[in-house]
Amino acid sequence: MNLNSTTALPPVLMIALFLVAGCSSISRSVDPAKYDSMTCAKLNSALGAVARNISQTAITRGKVANTSVPRWLLGGSRVKTAVAGRETARIDRLKQQQEAIVGARARKCPRSTD
Repeated sequence: MNLNSTTALPPVLMIALFLVAGCSSISRSVDPAKYDSMTCAKLNSALGAVARNISQTAITRGKVANTSVPRWLLGGSRVKTAVAGRETARIDRLKQQQEAIVGARARKCPRSTD
């Protein structure tokens, strides 16, 4: 019986979960006024960056939610739930930011398909 392979995973898993939880709690508030001063190219770039961040956060949230936590690891499922909740909150903030960018772009930039 190889105990090293089964006992090394949970501490590494816990460290990874705490790192993700700490990084996801760092956020900024959405300031729609800052988007009004940006050019159309910068708005498009910012919109792409926000979309990328939403996708990455959703992938991370899915990985955390699908992580199998052993029953003997006390508090492991609570940590997993907390991290997934923080990722969901981050996605919501990013969507608000995305809506602000889309609104500024709609007001400022002419449509190229017209």
